[in-house]
Amino acid sequence: GKGSRGVLVTILFYAFSLVLLVAAFGVILSKNPVHSALCLVLTFFTAAAIWLLAQAEFLAIVLVLVYVGAVMVLFLFVVMMLDVDIEQIKSGFTRHAVIGGATAIVLFLEIVGVVVARGLGSNMNMKAGMAPVGAGDSNATELGTALYTKYVYPFELAAVLLLVAIIAAIVLTMRHRKGLKV
Repeated sequence: GKGSRGVLVTILFYAFSLVLLVAAFGVILSKNPVHSALCLVLTFFTAAAIWLLAQAEFLAIVLVLVYVGAVMVLFLFVVMMLDVDIEQIKSGFTRHAVIGGATAIVLFLEIVGVVVARGLGSNMNMKAGMAPVGAGDSNATELGTALYTKYVYPFELAAVLLLVAIIAAIVLTMRHRKGLKV
């Protein structure tokens, strides 16, 4: 019945969360940049599965299409096209460890603050001011309607910025090097 579905969703959430954490640590701890990128792909897929459990289908499919389909392909191309000196990157890690640790602590405190505030008060009503949605409407329909009506100009601006970033990445990687036939 309905109770067994809730138990299954809870079990799947914790299983996916464990996989997500292991994959995220794989991104950080992997010595090979390609292995790190593949762990990031697993992280994104697992996060998308958690979004599906939360019935946020649009966010799950956007995560898979945009991040796994586009960003990760770009990461892999950059990692494989550029001759990255791993030893130089490792030597810079200790130099920035203090700033990275401070940033991690601040982010952790922000997350804890939001979780505590959401748990404590009725002050944070996330649906305040939103129009009621019909039972048959999906969140993808509502998000698409808002995105292409009220937020169409910021959406187009983001698309132009991404286009500029792609062109810049191509220009930077296509510099003249010895042995290229360009």
